[in-house]
Order: sequence, then structure tokens, then C-alpha cells
Amino acid sequence: MAQIVPAFADSNQWIREDLWVQTNFDSDHDGKPDRVHVDVTRPRQTETEGLKVPVVYGSSPYYAGTARGQVNWNVQQELNDEPQPRGHMTSPAYNGTRSRISNALVNEWVPRGFAVVHSEAPGSGRSQGCPTVGDTPERMPMKFVVDWLNGRAKGYRTETGNEEVKATWSTGKVGMMGTSYEGTLPLAAATTGVQGLEVVIPVSPNTSYYHYYRTNGLVRSPGGYLGEDVDVLYDFIASGDSANRANCDRLYKNGIFAGDKGQDRASGDYNAFWASRDLLPWVKNIHAAVLLAHGFNDYNVVPEHSVRIYNEMKRLGKPVSIYLHQGGHGGNPPAEMVNRWFSHYLYGVNNGVEKDPPVWIVRDAAAQYPPAVAARDAAEKAHADSLADARARGDTAMIDELTGATLRARGRGRGGFRRPVTLPPTPFASFPVPGSVPVIFHPTSGGNAVAALAFSAAPSGRDSLVDDVAFSGSADASADESNHRLLYATPTFSDTVHISGTPRVTLRIASSKPAANLSVWLVMLPYDSTRVGSESTAGVVTRGWADIQNYRSLTKGGNYNSLIPGQKLVPGKFYDLTFDLQPDDEFIPPGKRLAVMIMSSDREFTLWPNPGTQLTVDLAHSSFSIPIVGGRGALGHAGMQ
Repeated sequence: MAQIVPAFADSNQWIREDLWVQTNFDSDHDGKPDRVHVDVTRPRQTETEGLKVPVVYGSSPYYAGTARGQVNWNVQQELNDEPQPRGHMTSPAYNGTRSRISNALVNEWVPRGFAVVHSEAPGSGRSQGCPTVGDTPERMPMKFVVDWLNGRAKGYRTETGNEEVKATWSTGKVGMMGTSYEGTLPLAAATTGVQGLEVVIPVSPNTSYYHYYRTNGLVRSPGGYLGEDVDVLYDFIASGDSANRANCDRLYKNGIFAGDKGQDRASGDYNAFWASRDLLPWVKNIHAAVLLAHGFNDYNVVPEHSVRIYNEMKRLGKPVSIYLHQGGHGGNPPAEMVNRWFSHYLYGVNNGVEKDPPVWIVRDAAAQYPPAVAARDAAEKAHADSLADARARGDTAMIDELTGATLRARGRGRGGFRRPVTLPPTPFASFPVPGSVPVIFHPTSGGNAVAALAFSAAPSGRDSLVDDVAFSGSADASADESNHRLLYATPTFSDTVHISGTPRVTLRIASSKPAANLSVWLVMLPYDSTRVGSESTAGVVTRGWADIQNYRSLTKGGNYNSLIPGQKLVPGKFYDLTFDLQPDDEFIPPGKRLAVMIMSSDREFTLWPNPGTQLTVDLAHSSFSIPIVGGRGALGHAGMQ
């Protein structure tokens, strides 16, 4: 791994410069190619001793600041209705004299012998052009920066001048890394196939704006940002020259983004607008090695974003690994792992990283060591009982000893009581992990209470729910009985059950209205509403959403990118549809039940129509495929026959 070199460690001696790299596109239609603003921080020796170094590169639309007072769409509307007009946001302030773009990555990598480069996305900061939010002009700028670092593109000392700047200090080898939007852009850069971009580490990347703002034909908000959409994000990041803002608004926010051929909040259907903002079709161009990172409890950028890219790269035989953890949005791979990747792909260090297992999954202590955790719990109970007994007897020496042991354990963090344990990731040959088998479960009658999940289909029967967005999913999952959801559960497990993969839902369902939300959660009972991750709870295993109106294209699950439009439902008519929940890897501990919950509206993610829509499920023609490590045998061992 790259180590800190004392000769590179004095930040006062680093060389810092900013410049503009010219692209071949004109996003603001002013007749001139856009230039992107770039800054460089590199060791002094690249100037004084002719040293050439590789580059760690970050790009973002956030560096110059973002809008204040975000104004989202009002989600209180009926499905298929045109949304109410959205209010105005306060634009980010423009600073036309700013030369320093960011200090991110600098202190970590310059002392280790790398240069660090940043660039501002088009229409943000001092980069020219307009924000296009995911379209080609946002995917391409990093290519030209990498080309400049390799002597293939022109850089200029000023925004409009002709004095050239060359990267004579660069080896031409570039690695990129970032989180969320700043993780999306490295992957976008890799899809251009640019030579010299050797490695990218996208953390929680948004790989499709449709998968970010829609799901299976349904308008769905990203977790924590109810009512956000592409135009809102445009307003949020448009920190470029204020003199060009009206022009960009006309071209994009009020032009390309608007109407039924744009983001189309009325139908939620996939169209050419969304197709142009999807990285999956461009994966075939990737030459760089890719280390994806994502949290299973990320409901801002849901886990499928990274899993779909990983699966496609594996299918094409491209160099890819994935690091998956139990947290929410963000969460870098371990620093040692990142360093090994950059050291190998940028400095050519033969550290064997390219031969490592392709999948790394972080589990919590309770998941990975259930017997040890049970023993810990028993020891803790015995300790508490002994302390209570000592207090009852007035045995001060024993009280001091037992209390002191507790304080020492907690204070030093060595084997303490209820102390969370962070485990290193476990390597696997694949995701889902080896041994995972899809098991088919069927609902039985009585889902307004808690009905059974069975291995055999019910011969007949129907269950109904009545939509009311006033009731949260957590409230519905916690209720012993509710007519606002259907709940189907396994018996209480006597042993740990390991889920790994992507659950799939098949329903035959009818709606009392021409359109309805459909939300499905996989949960643990008794339900735990403790917050974890990004807009998730401990009781949620995974979840998913769909628009029943898109039943013609919801036939087999998998990645949704159908151009078949939805069509209004005939009230009371049954429709068949199949769709996926979010991928997950999780352990269901002994004493819990695994349950499928069907709702209509999900107040955290969907639109909020008026209450009263009735959904009816045909039990005999509905099922749930859940990936279980060990299959039915593991379930039998846990007490489900």
C-alpha cells in the first residue's frame, strides 16, 4: 500500500493551480464548447525534480454550494393527475473569483505520492454550461479532464483565454472516488471508456435517475426527500454563472425536463428522457476496474443501483468487485482496501488485489456469530442477576467487584456489555452468497391480522386492504390487526435464517380505482421501529414498489426499463404482475418471524392519494420468492415445515 512519504507531507510546499479543460459539447447552446473548471494539488517535486505521479480525481456539482430552502413537489395528489405547480427555490450564490474547488482527498493522497484533481460539473461553480442532471453533458466532462491529464485535451489558464496549461507532471493513470452524486460521476466517467482512467470506487452511486425517482412505473421519492424530482435537483445544484441561469432554465428545467416526454410526474412511466439518464447501457464501454460500495439500508440511493451494475459487469467479464454493508447512504470500503486498489491500479504495485474475492459483505456481530451473541446475552443476564443478589444481601465487596467489571468493560471497550461491534467484511465468491436458493412462499387467508406464509398455495381465497396513507408502514407492521395492510408470516424461527439476494413478488391483484400505489415490505416480527440506515428501520428486511397500471411490462422481475406505457385499470378486474424488492443480505435471528406486508401507499416514499382505494389479492395466484441460504432445508432446521 502507498505510505506517507515525509518529503511529500508538508502542505505548504504543495503546488496548487486551477484551470479550465475544454470539452466537445455545448450544453448551454452558446455556440462554443463548454469548459469545465479544474483544480490540481500536487507534490512540489513534480515541479522541481521532474517527478511524474498518478492522479486521484473527484468531480461534483456540490463543490460551489447548493440551494437553500429546498422546495419539493406536493405529494398529496391522486395518481395520474397533473401535479400542482412547484414553488421557487433560492438559487445557490455564484462566486466568479473562486479558485480553490475542494480540499477533499488532498490530505489523504498527496502525502502518499499522488496528485489530487477536482472538477466542477457543468453549470455549477465556475464550469461553463448547464446542469443536465444525468444526461450526456454530465457523463462526459470527466473524460476530457482525464484526456488532459494524458495530453489529449486542452487546458487553459482562464475561463475564456487561450493560454494553455499542460499536465506534464502526470503519469496519465487516474483513479476516481466519491459518494452519492460524487460517486455517480466516477462511474459515469468510466462508461465513456476513456483511456487512462484505471480504477473507480463509486460509493452509493446513482446509476439511473429513473431508479432514483421512480420504481416499476410508480412515482417514488428517494428516502428522506419526499417529493423531490429531477427538476428539484437541477435547482439544488445550479450554482453556475447567474447570467446564464435563465437560459439554462429555458433549455432544461422548463424545456427538456417538463411535460410527458420529460420527467412526467403524472404517469411515472419510463421514457427516452429516463433512458438517457441510465448508465447501465454504457457499462459495455468500461475499461477501468470498478469497486462498488453500497449499504443494504440505503433508501436514498437504493441498493439495486450498485447491484445492477455489478451484475452487468460480471456478465460482460469486466473487472469488478462490490463491498456491501448494513448501513445507510454512504460508507466507504475500508481505507486499507481503497489504498490497495489505488496502489495496484495507479502505481502498479503487485499486491494481488485483482485476485481478491469479488464480493465483500459486512455483517453485524449478532448476524455472524449468533451462538456467541446468545452466550453473551446469557452472561449479561447472569451478571445482572448476581449484582441484584449482591445488593439484596448488602455484599458491598461483591457489588464493587461486579460494578467495577461493568465499568471497566464499558470504559475500555473490551468485550463490554451491549457494545456494538464493527466486523471486517467477509469475502464471498458471489452475491447472492453461495448456497442461496429462491424459496417460494404463498399467502393464506386472513392477512388483515397476521396470516401464515406457507409452502403450498391456497386453493382459493381473497384478502383485501383499504389504502390510508395516514398510517405508516411501521404502524401497519406493528399492528396485530389492520385493514390498511395484509401481513403474512412464517412461524417463529428457532434458529437463524440467512437471506441473501433479491426477493421477488408475484401478485394477482385488483383495485377499486383506475390507479393505485402498491408497496411491499419484507419485515421481521415482532417489528422493531428503531431507525437504521437512510430512512429505514431495524424491522425492515427490504421493500419495493410498483404501479399496477404497468402490469403489461411487470411480468418477470429484474431491471425495469420498459417503454410500454401504463394503462388505467378496470376497477375490480384482476391483474397479474411480478416485480423485485431491493437486494439484501440479512440474518433473521431465533425468536423472530419473517413476514411479507402488502400495502398501497407508503407515506415515506409514494404519492399520497385520498384514502379509500381498495386492493384485493387473489391468494391462490400470488407468491413470494425469497432467497434463503440453505433453501427449504435451512427453514426446516429453523422450525418451518
